[in-house]
Amino acid sequence: MSKPLAERLRPRNLDEYIGQKHLVGPNAVLRKMIASGNLSSFILWGPPGVGKTTLAGIIAQQLDRAFYTLSAVNSGVKDVREVIERAQNNPLFRIKTPILFIDEIHRFSKSQQDSLLGAVENGVFILIGATTENPSFEVISPLLSRCQVYVLESLTKEDLDELLHRAIKTDKELSQRDIRIDERKRLFQYAGGDARKLLNTLELVANTFQADETIVINDEIVTSSLQANPMAYDKDGSMHYDIASAFIKSIRGSDPDAAVYWLGRMVAGGEDPKFIARRLLISAAEDIGLANPNALLLANACFDTVHKIGWPESRIALAETTLYLASSAKSNSAYQAIGNALQLIEKTGNLPVPLHLRNAPTKLMQSLNYGKDYKYAHDYEGNFVEQQFLPDPITGKKLWTPQNNNTENKLKEFLKRLWKKRYE
Repeated sequence: MSKPLAERLRPRNLDEYIGQKHLVGPNAVLRKMIASGNLSSFILWGPPGVGKTTLAGIIAQQLDRAFYTLSAVNSGVKDVREVIERAQNNPLFRIKTPILFIDEIHRFSKSQQDSLLGAVENGVFILIGATTENPSFEVISPLLSRCQVYVLESLTKEDLDELLHRAIKTDKELSQRDIRIDERKRLFQYAGGDARKLLNTLELVANTFQADETIVINDEIVTSSLQANPMAYDKDGSMHYDIASAFIKSIRGSDPDAAVYWLGRMVAGGEDPKFIARRLLISAAEDIGLANPNALLLANACFDTVHKIGWPESRIALAETTLYLASSAKSNSAYQAIGNALQLIEKTGNLPVPLHLRNAPTKLMQSLNYGKDYKYAHDYEGNFVEQQFLPDPITGKKLWTPQNNNTENKLKEFLKRLWKKRYE
């Protein structure tokens, strides 16, 4: 059985590698590192299908290093320890430090990442991690401090065009076919800078033609081929990002019919139900928010349900939550408020906590006026007393603006009674 086109066309060296010129082009950092042979641990951060795994393999091959791989999706601490032991027992270990490549390293738990630290520090192997998520949030600080982070970018139209022509001209199967390219727009739109998407779609289209027919590439054929083939969903990293985006935007746009349609596309494509439940939790907090706080409660209950029952029954809970969220009033005031707070913090830095708000568990702290003049709200009528809660330089700064919906209007009226003009 023939390998998929994306596998057949996998680059074997840097000269065949398309894209990421800022990393592997002439005089670029990774090319110079490979040329010098002085390799250090690093993390490749970028969207799916831009060559992270391929690049790691090329580096190992060109430097003639033993190459071990782990997938964070199905590996645990035991697997990490086993590969460390294998690397240490390799007779080449003392000659050339082996490479350990961990795909989707952001999915490793803290304990799994901790298990890597000693081996990285002691030079048992060079670590190359690949992630689609921001390493600053997903990789523990001790490990991140020992790795350089290199950012990979989505392929440009020029990169995709080069890849398309290489596939047609050099692939052992496609090069034997008569292929006519009339339009590239839809093909490139669907690819979205992802080499694997482009090649999967090209192969999908090619397979709709008989062996003796001319393969025609145009927008209409590409669109119909994708819609007719449910396997184009590719839950492991291709279309699922597009479908998930349409799903969330339909909920945000209060279109329950569209939202449940895109949910159906994910269910039919075999998407991980926990992935869908996580998206619903985010949507409930970001897009419905304070307009209907029950949305977050229902989304959280849905998340628990999915963990308890799995497919196929969990599709019902997912549908119930999807329809409720899509039909709920919308507000992103909480999302905007935390964004405003973070922007203010970035501008003003770590402002000191006012003395009256500080805790004073010791006599020394009390002597320094920690907690002095703090007013305990419950000692006052209505459980409220006006006092300053923000640092001096930003006192009176307004970060949350209630939006016009029943729930937030009630909250606003309550705050107006307390703070008077502040919430007018």
